Amino acid sequence: MRIILASASPRRKELFGRLFNEFEIIPPVEEEICTAKLPEEMVQQLSVKKAEETERGILAETDAPADYLIAGADTVAAFQNRILGKPESAQDAKQTLCMLSDNTHQVFTGVTLILRKEGIRRCTTFAVCTDVTFYPVSMEEAAWYVSTGEPADKAGSYGIQGAGGRFVKRLDGDYDNVAGLPVAQIYQRLKKDLDILH
Repeated sequence: MRIILASASPRRKELFGRLFNEFEIIPPVEEEICTAKLPEEMVQQLSVKKAEETERGILAETDAPADYLIAGADTVAAFQNRILGKPESAQDAKQTLCMLSDNTHQVFTGVTLILRKEGIRRCTTFAVCTDVTFYPVSMEEAAWYVSTGEPADKAGSYGIQGAGGRFVKRLDGDYDNVAGLPVAQIYQRLKKDLDILH
C-alpha cells in the first residue's frame, strides 16, 4: 500500500513519521478555495480539498496504485472566532503577536484520511482544537521574534516548536495539533474508522 502525505510542511513530515516509517510526500499544487466561515469547518474543508487533489494526481498515473492511504491537513489559528492565517507582512506578524499577548486563542487542524483497500474507498474527516494561552508579549519581543523569520509561514504568526514556544504559558489540548498534525488522533482514527493499524 502506498502511504502519502499531501503536504510539503517539514513539521507535518516529521510528525507523520511517528505513524509510518516509510511514506511519500505529494503536496497539492492548486490554491484551495474555501467557502466555510468558521475555523473548524474551514480546516476540514481545506483538508478534504488537499487530500482529494493528491488522490486525483496519483490516480492519473499510468501505474496508479491499487491500494493507498492519503493524509491531507490544514491548520489555522483563531482569536475570538477571527481566523489568523499566515502573516502578510512583518508588521502584520507583530500586530498578531501583540493581539495574542496575555490572551487565549485556538488552533484548529483539519485532517482528511482517504483509504483505498481491495477496491473499497473510505474517507474520514475531522478537526482537532487546542486552546493556547500566551504570556504577555512586548512590542520589543514581537519585533525580535519577527526578525528571526520564523513567523513568516506560520498560522497565527508563531511556531510553537521553535522560538515562538517561549511565549506559550499554557496549552489545553494536543501539542502536536498546534505544531500542525494531531498524531494521536490520527492514530485512533486509523484504528477505529479505517481499521488499518493494530
